Amino acid sequence: MIFIKTDREIELMRQSNRLLSATLAELVPLIQPGVTTIRLDQVAESYIRDHGGIPGFKGYNGFPNTLCVSINDQVVHGIPSQRTLKEGDIVSIDCGVYMNGYHGDSAFTFPVGEVDEDSLKLLRVTRESLYLGIEQAVSGNRLGDIGCAIQQHCESNGFSVVREMVGHGIGKDLHEAPEVPNYGKKGYGTLLKSGMTIAIEPMINMGKRHIVQEQDGWTIRTSDHSRSAHFEHSVVIRDDKAEILSDFDVIDKALSNK
Repeated sequence: MIFIKTDREIELMRQSNRLLSATLAELVPLIQPGVTTIRLDQVAESYIRDHGGIPGFKGYNGFPNTLCVSINDQVVHGIPSQRTLKEGDIVSIDCGVYMNGYHGDSAFTFPVGEVDEDSLKLLRVTRESLYLGIEQAVSGNRLGDIGCAIQQHCESNGFSVVREMVGHGIGKDLHEAPEVPNYGKKGYGTLLKSGMTIAIEPMINMGKRHIVQEQDGWTIRTSDHSRSAHFEHSVVIRDDKAEILSDFDVIDKALSNK
């Protein structure tokens, strides 16, 4: 069942998402060579709890941490550990916040130090594709319009779209209907209606689209070990223009001050 949210519910979701975005911004000064991914996780959990939220991922289906931290060829669901970030890495950080009965979900891929041009292009194109997908997230369109916009932009730039991992509805539950693929055909799929809330999250590979699961039972990586990027916003379907509940501006500001 797809739930249409009231304005009050959407405002509560905005609060969850804004705390989430502030959490990612708080991590920016730490995203540098030599920092462990578990350190990022600890800072994020403390920040969320100190500001009245609960980590949305921790304990979800048994996931052990606050953040999913995925480095280089890891696509999503990387478990924080003693692994350290290295110069030239790219690191995708996916975070969830539960507050006031509603979830927020957003992800951002960061460069670590000086990163090669191909990786920077991957980050730029993946982020661009997210916003192209969001442009299609309006009442009267269909899910396929979102996926098609993402797929066309990424594939035209020489990258590939992960098929098995998709976006999703979001609200009282972290994962609600419908699934939101990052590929598709215009005019196909579930009809979008004003008040639907979804997480759009392109996961884009530098090489082939195929993925495998690592032995930890969580981490997903590219089968050819090519790099992967992941950007995600939680959005509300509206009649004329989708409303973005999470906020990259606060993250961009932290990056510019780094």
